[in-house]
Amino acid sequence: MIRTITIGTCVSIQGLFERLTPAGTMIVRVGGQTYEGKPVGRLPAAGRTASA
Repeated sequence: MIRTITIGTCVSIQGLFERLTPAGTMIVRVGGQTYEGKPVGRLPAAGRTASA
């Protein structure tokens, strides 16, 4: 599954999900490299609204 993480305040990386760490960060793989960062939250599906 493709996931997006942020590293710092300006860099976003999309890659294949590898694992979550105990600290709450996510590791994704892009080619032969792995990157660790904060996962980007998901948006609700089109036509759906978040519960209040």
